[in-house]
Amino acid sequence: MYMSNYLISIPKDEPVNSGIIHDLSSKLKVKAFNLIKSKFTPSKGEVQYFVTAGKRILAFETRGFRKHRQLLVLQMISAYCVYLGLIEAQIHSTLPY
Repeated sequence: MYMSNYLISIPKDEPVNSGIIHDLSSKLKVKAFNLIKSKFTPSKGEVQYFVTAGKRILAFETRGFRKHRQLLVLQMISAYCVYLGLIEAQIHSTLPY
């Protein structure tokens, strides 16, 4: 799926909440993890964010992060949440429980 400047790819064998967001201009990637259905282990050198929306909890982790791209990462996560219909989503810098 193509959304604004982002391409969202979801493998056929993965749940819809576990995809990769690609920024076409910077080549930055952000991986989404459904924390209820999959295991998430943070990678060193990458940035993680967490989203809560009702009973859903998602983790997001960058692939190829550069410090000056923090706002871009948040925009990518926001676009992904809109794609999933998670209008009430809240983005956290730490796991909120």
